[in-house]
Amino acid sequence: MKKIELYEFQHHQSAQLGLKFNFNRELINYIKMLNGIHWSNTFGCFYIRATKKNLERIFKHLNGKGYYIDYSKLDITRLKNEEIEFISTETERKEILDFKRYLIGKRYSESTVTTYINFVNKFLVFHRFKKNFNYTDLDRFIESEIAAKYYSISSHRQCISSLKHYFEFSKQEEIDTSNLERPKKSKHLPTVLSKEEVIDILIATRNLKHRCILALIYSAGLRIGELLSLKLQDIDIDRRQIFIRQAKGRKDRYVMLAESMLPIYANYLQTYRPKIYFVEGQEKKQYSSSSIRLFLKDSCRRAKIRKRVTPHTLRHSYATHMLENGIDLRYIQELLGHAKPETTMIYTHVTQKDLSRIRSPLDESLKEIMERTKKEPNLRLSRNILE
Repeated sequence: MKKIELYEFQHHQSAQLGLKFNFNRELINYIKMLNGIHWSNTFGCFYIRATKKNLERIFKHLNGKGYYIDYSKLDITRLKNEEIEFISTETERKEILDFKRYLIGKRYSESTVTTYINFVNKFLVFHRFKKNFNYTDLDRFIESEIAAKYYSISSHRQCISSLKHYFEFSKQEEIDTSNLERPKKSKHLPTVLSKEEVIDILIATRNLKHRCILALIYSAGLRIGELLSLKLQDIDIDRRQIFIRQAKGRKDRYVMLAESMLPIYANYLQTYRPKIYFVEGQEKKQYSSSSIRLFLKDSCRRAKIRKRVTPHTLRHSYATHMLENGIDLRYIQELLGHAKPETTMIYTHVTQKDLSRIRSPLDESLKEIMERTKKEPNLRLSRNILE
């Protein structure tokens, strides 16, 4: 019987119900069918808003499916208060609030502040909000709460970063933050679409607005956040340029507006008439990233593409295709908005331009054999074969 652990935790400034279980593809797909469920890379679990209604929905969804639900860590009585907006008293403690003000003063983004606060809150709760810490305290926490619960390497790195900031803020004399090491990043090569696959996706995207969105992401190599915050005033048709304001790392940059984008862009403007943003949702507000992911997934299904494709895959493909077209790596770095050339260098590992020049030893061997058999029709492939 598959075991699912239910527990409550803080995320996005409110209480969430976390669902943890050993990896099982069938169970993952079934959990995803529950309306309102989300996945957190930071906490490494599926979660849904902590309300009585959602708790009942979880039990109803999983009931009779052969799953054992362990809710021993859940305060059921507290959830019986219908639709309460739970705000943890722990996050209202002075230590957390002071640290939050410190991070805001450092001008970190809202998402970074939220992530750091979550990890520090978890660390302080683990140690019952004691004041002074040493390396042993840190090791115990990492072993019990991060490694043992199978957090991803990227989340582990974020955790160490957040605690380094907290130790500096709280002036922990027994911990030298310069000695705290984060685990090395996992080196994953990005998924890259072929040029033909990109065109297939655009053709398979039937909605004009959706097609314009995907075409712009690919043609300009945009991050999804950059596209969502892009305003009409920052698109210069005459100069064929797009001005990206305060992107990752608080950097402005210009990217190109493809000539082939102009007809579809003009048609899109005339049909949808956006007022402020390039793409707008309801009430002329910013569009949602989840909507883009959904229709991109549908377009890939129509185009019969089986690779795992996200909006960022289009950005990876843009960079790789630029490199294959002979564009200098330094220009690609600027167009992508990378702070370090090492980040852009990853695309040299996935480009086909140089790989296509290298022949497999099997191809070379067969070529030699074919040439030799023309001269000697009864030639044996190996001299070691006994007659």
